[in-house]
Amino acid sequence: MKSTYRVLIVDDEDNVRRMLTTAFSLQGHETHCASNGKAALQCFKEIEPDVVLMDIRMPEMSGIEALKIMRAQQPRIPIILMTAYAEVETAVEALRSGAFDYVIKPFDLDELTLVIQRALQLQAMKQEIRSLHKALSSSWQWGHILTNSPVMMDICKDTAKIALSQASVLISGESGTGKELIARALHYNSRRANGPFIKINCAALPESLLESELFGHEKGAFTGAQTLRQGLFERAHQGTLLLDEIGEMPLVLQAKLLRILQEREFERIGGHQTIQVDIRIIASTNRDLHAMVKEGAFREDLFYRLNVIHLMLPPLKERREDIPLLANHFLQKFSSENQRDIIEIDPTAMSRLSAWPWPGNIRELSNVIERAVIMNTGAVIFADDLPAQFRQPVSPASELKAPQPGERNLKEEIKREEKRIIVEVLEQQEGNRTRSALMLGISRRALMYKLQEYDIDPADS
Repeated sequence: MKSTYRVLIVDDEDNVRRMLTTAFSLQGHETHCASNGKAALQCFKEIEPDVVLMDIRMPEMSGIEALKIMRAQQPRIPIILMTAYAEVETAVEALRSGAFDYVIKPFDLDELTLVIQRALQLQAMKQEIRSLHKALSSSWQWGHILTNSPVMMDICKDTAKIALSQASVLISGESGTGKELIARALHYNSRRANGPFIKINCAALPESLLESELFGHEKGAFTGAQTLRQGLFERAHQGTLLLDEIGEMPLVLQAKLLRILQEREFERIGGHQTIQVDIRIIASTNRDLHAMVKEGAFREDLFYRLNVIHLMLPPLKERREDIPLLANHFLQKFSSENQRDIIEIDPTAMSRLSAWPWPGNIRELSNVIERAVIMNTGAVIFADDLPAQFRQPVSPASELKAPQPGERNLKEEIKREEKRIIVEVLEQQEGNRTRSALMLGISRRALMYKLQEYDIDPADS
């Protein structure tokens, strides 16, 4: 992080502008001033400051209104708001609108300097992370599979062993559980890693096109076949072919696939030359192939050829410990892709995400977080930023409900104790949130979230 920076000071009080200009100039920083929101927007556009320090209550245009416009123009420049009104609602509105933090007048200059330094350090770290992410975007690591779940950890251990073999693998599980991710892990950690990884969705094409796509065709093999075309089996030579939704493959093609698994050879449509291939077949499905075999909808001999090794992926509702981990991963991913600087997910929002049944599994979670990132204009995702079904507790008992006689709920007891401690510290510090946050060992911003979550008014403490 550079030692000097450009700071834009926005306040309608002359003495505040002069005081801050003098203080930051003496520290060697470049300062620019504006007396209202409209002038600040013009200056913001011209100088592109490293940080903005802006009053909330100003004539013509409030600091929060100006903040929203600045965030739309340059989302990565940290903006710190100043207010003489120590209201929790004001703080939450500022953070929701995209402020990095806020300070209450009269403020301590040393404290303000520390807030600015934290904002700039965070920006520098984010830039470094973006650079590293870009550098690693074309490589494959086991880190692509994120889990705290004992079940998924066992699957990852098994995948690492299976990757070193040449055996066919059947991956089953509900839609959106990460079957393709496991298939890619098998390929990129195998001796075939330098070869092609090719995927085809067997449910996406009609039988005639699927056959041509898999086996290829000779010129003139059928109407419209004007040139020779290699199929996916041929293109996957010395690599891996993932047959996604294998349960949707027509029976006539299942017979041809069985031959390839047995003999590693086939002919193009309309051709007579036998083509030999060296490929590994991985199949995935969200259907019960064993039941389909009994119903006559799937060949028994093909099932046993594919099912040499079977990996069954659990639905997200059975690995809830992974929801915060995955949600934060998607938050970083989509924030970077959409050039947003969203730092975290509010604890209440995260509890709603963790309680949801997730019928669409990881894919549904990814979509929810992507939507929240796109719709959010602040630095934090709150419950109100999530789709409508997440804006109310999943169960009326999910808030600070007293347990029934004989019942113990660890999560709720922890919340009640946390609220009691916060109220006690606020009383000791006479409602001063900065000192209270220091005593509690959390950031001032985290304390503000807790005050909102537990509906605590420091003035009543």
